[in-house]
Amino acid sequence: MQLPNKLYSYKNSTLSLVPIVLREIKERPVAVTDLYNRVKPYLKDATDFLSVMDCLYALRAVDINDDEEVFICL
Repeated sequence: MQLPNKLYSYKNSTLSLVPIVLREIKERPVAVTDLYNRVKPYLKDATDFLSVMDCLYALRAVDINDDEEVFICL
């Protein structure tokens, strides 16, 4: 996970992707692959997606159900 510091600006950090992902799952649960495809234009590579999902899961902001859909817990 890239946090803002001297090397990474906020725009290039994992934290800048958090609102984008939360906006995509705000209305209803979204399949993981669909969510990835929706936020893909904002990512440099797939590891950025994994980092933001790890961050949100660690913060207990999102979870995944048995149908492999990501939903918001806030």
